[in-house]
Amino acid sequence: MYVERSIDIAAPPEVVWAVLADVERWHEWTASIESVQRLDAGPFGLGSRALVRQPRLRPATFEVTEFNPGRNFVWTTRSGGLDAVADHRVEAVPGGTRATISLRFTGALLLVFGWWVRRLTERYFTMESEGLKRRSEQP
Repeated sequence: MYVERSIDIAAPPEVVWAVLADVERWHEWTASIESVQRLDAGPFGLGSRALVRQPRLRPATFEVTEFNPGRNFVWTTRSGGLDAVADHRVEAVPGGTRATISLRFTGALLLVFGWWVRRLTERYFTMESEGLKRRSEQP
C-alpha cells in the first residue's frame, strides 16, 4: 500500500527542511505525533534511529536509510507484521517549497487492517502537512 501527500508552503526550502529534519520537535506542530525520541547522539542523518510514538499506534523504531541534506530523508521501520518506508521530501517551487510525505507499507497485516491503516495514514498526513506548513510559514 502506498500513500502520498504534498503541500505547497510559502517559505524557502531551507526553512521547511530545518523544521522537517528536527524530528524531536514534530509533536509541537502535529497532533499525529506524541513524541519522537532520538536513540543516538550527533546530528540527524544516515543511520540515525528514533522511537516514534503516535496516537492509536504501537511505538515504532525508525532508522534513516537515505539522507540528502536539504532535499529528503527516508526512514524505515518493522513493527508487528507491518513494514513501513517513509520518505520526506522538500523541493523548491515558485513562491516557496513543496513538501511531500509518502509511506509504503508491506506485510501480512495489510490483508486484515489495510483499510484502517490507509484511513489513519491519510488523516495523519493531512495533520502533518498542514502542521509543517503552519510552522514553516511562521515569521
